[in-house]
Amino acid sequence: MPSREHEDLVASLKARPPGPAPDSIDAMRAGLASLASVFEKIPFPEGVRQEPVTAGGVPGFWFQTPGAPTDRAMLYLHGGGYVMGSVATHRSLIARLALAAGLPVLALDYRLAPEHPFPAAIDDVRAAYRWLQGRGIAPARIVFAGDSAGGGLVLGSLVALRDAGEPMPAAAVALSPLADLELSGESARSGIDDPMVGVADTHLMAAAYLGGGSAARDPRASPIHADFKGFPPLLLEVGTREILLDDARRVAERARQADVPVELFVGEGLTHVWQLHPHLPEAAESVARIARFVDRTLRNRA
Repeated sequence: MPSREHEDLVASLKARPPGPAPDSIDAMRAGLASLASVFEKIPFPEGVRQEPVTAGGVPGFWFQTPGAPTDRAMLYLHGGGYVMGSVATHRSLIARLALAAGLPVLALDYRLAPEHPFPAAIDDVRAAYRWLQGRGIAPARIVFAGDSAGGGLVLGSLVALRDAGEPMPAAAVALSPLADLELSGESARSGIDDPMVGVADTHLMAAAYLGGGSAARDPRASPIHADFKGFPPLLLEVGTREILLDDARRVAERARQADVPVELFVGEGLTHVWQLHPHLPEAAESVARIARFVDRTLRNRA
């Protein structure tokens, strides 16, 4: 059962004045920009240093903690429907993951659509991944992680790496992944009361990402259509109060069919990417769970 803090958050989200539905990517970005002060108020944990970096030509930030090893790393990809969001909107979550996992985290400000449609974001992930390897960090010591569209980008990048014959990372974490750009899952069609993500908005963002093309079923764009053979261990987390519930469930099933080790956590009553909100007990539990998964996976690959 969700915590009181979670239900208070949902109530506050639902109490926002409805206003006109965004009818363009610019309108969506303006709406996110209006929340800038909210993101600035989210506590940034002590003991984490954030430093700008260019990784293989892709801008981003290192999140470093004292005593963290230099021979392993997490590569984090933020959400935002492929059209908005940034490291800045996700910096608290990324810092908490760096602290809990005891790893430096490279968080990317990958290129966004519609200015840079599919597969530009995947190309950026691959470039940054090669850059990490060029710094002496072996693939077996790198973990991919991301949320929402960033979670879909994690999975789509694994497809691209595997199909190109490039080495795979040690593991991957996808939080509330957007893994089906057609939104064909029952959870997207059933009218789930998702206070964070709407079907119409997601269709608009998906169209912008695809650039008007017909790649919605390309497994790099919609990983539910991928063959997961050769994938590393996966941790998937999703809530029952979100339209992307079936994306995560179907990804888990595809992974199991390919004999990929997969852990699926389904949070009863939880909403989209609840991990962003550090005051929620469910967020702390998730970050700790991710840290245990990462530690266990990297030790198994040592």
